[in-house]
Amino acid sequence: MVSVGDDAPEFTNKVANGDVEEFSLSERVGDGPLVLAFFPGAFTPPCTSEMTSFEEHIDEFEAAGAPVYGLSADSPFTLNAFREEYDLSFSLVSNMSRETIQSYGLEIDVEELGLHGVANRAVYVVDDDGEVDYAWEADSPENEPDYDELLDAVEA
Repeated sequence: MVSVGDDAPEFTNKVANGDVEEFSLSERVGDGPLVLAFFPGAFTPPCTSEMTSFEEHIDEFEAAGAPVYGLSADSPFTLNAFREEYDLSFSLVSNMSRETIQSYGLEIDVEELGLHGVANRAVYVVDDDGEVDYAWEADSPENEPDYDELLDAVEA
């Protein structure tokens, strides 16, 4: 797992933002903190709960100048459908190759859902210099982060 004080591993993937475009972490770093929220799979109950919880707090993240990006191994087309279904206003990053998931040390299998090589639930706050200021990884993929603690981290 990537830890506080580490440089956030660079990646370029497709982003589902209503369209499908390129997303490079290095192009987003430098404008204030940003939140990377890894999740196992779109449309699964725990991931839906987490992503809709982020949406419920999105005004607070935006007020702190911290855009939120969800990341999963789902296709960008699935992620756009997920965004639309749950009215998510933030972008979701597709990592079908699993390279980013692996570089963050988050690859897991969720046998009961038939998900293999997906991201464990984890959240990172990356600062202006690309350094990780906050890191949380779920003990179990059903767990969600403490959103108040996360908001405190982006406001620090």
